[in-house]
Amino acid sequence: MPTPMPLLPQEIAPVTPQQAALTDRHLTSRGDALMAYFLALRAETDAALAPRLPMAAGQAYPYGRCEEITRDLFARLASRVARPVTAMDRAVREFVAAGGMVRTVWGVLRERYFQNAIQFGGLYVDVSNDTVVVTKPKVEILPIAESGLVSPRSLAHFRETAALYWGASVYANHLAPSLAPLLPMVSASPGKLLPGLQSACDYMIGLMCCDAFQEAEAWLRDGPPPPPDVAEAVLATMPEDLRAAADGRREAVAACTQAREAGCATDKAWRDARVMDYLRMMDARGLPAEASGAP
Repeated sequence: MPTPMPLLPQEIAPVTPQQAALTDRHLTSRGDALMAYFLALRAETDAALAPRLPMAAGQAYPYGRCEEITRDLFARLASRVARPVTAMDRAVREFVAAGGMVRTVWGVLRERYFQNAIQFGGLYVDVSNDTVVVTKPKVEILPIAESGLVSPRSLAHFRETAALYWGASVYANHLAPSLAPLLPMVSASPGKLLPGLQSACDYMIGLMCCDAFQEAEAWLRDGPPPPPDVAEAVLATMPEDLRAAADGRREAVAACTQAREAGCATDKAWRDARVMDYLRMMDARGLPAEASGAP
């Protein structure tokens, strides 16, 4: 039997029979108590985040804040499980102790949205279900197989979803060649997100590394360059050392080739250095990475 490929960061994990059984035994069987538990955690997260997060795309919290809400709630969950007090704290702790998988996941939801969630074995727990349509319930719990969440398959899948979700136009990153192997796209979503490089989420960065930047290189070679107004907006806060010297398309394609030949796809230090370069751009804007369009 072939060895399974390791999961990418935030990739949805297959639900094995063992995980399904553990989920049923420790979590699904608790029914309404499980929903009440996550609603209570979400209330704590709301109390912490709502006063300090600015509006997103002109709309108040929780709109557009799925990543921040999921991250904050997951940290609260980890703290509760480490020092259990309630029956549900203990149930989640027992699930993990028995081998139950808990991981944050990110993907395309129902072929329409980008969404963050938490996977508990065979369960999809969306603790930010109201961040696109704010009148929806705050938490949704479903079997993973019924959730409609899938991991993006390719750059094309990402672009299609960005067009539907953000109303985005997506271009080739000919502006910052050294970042292009990991962040090969530039998106522009008028009224939604500032023009920026895509996609600075762990899953998409990992996906670009999977084929040693070959898909990124093909898009950079054949994709359209950003129009002048989009390029100007991105370059306005880009450090000089990250900018293309002359021919951005040629330099971006060459960066992929060079990174592949140097084995950078498996070099964590190289990847981390590129991410830090990206964060320098965000610091220059005075914005968190999410504000530029990182899902």
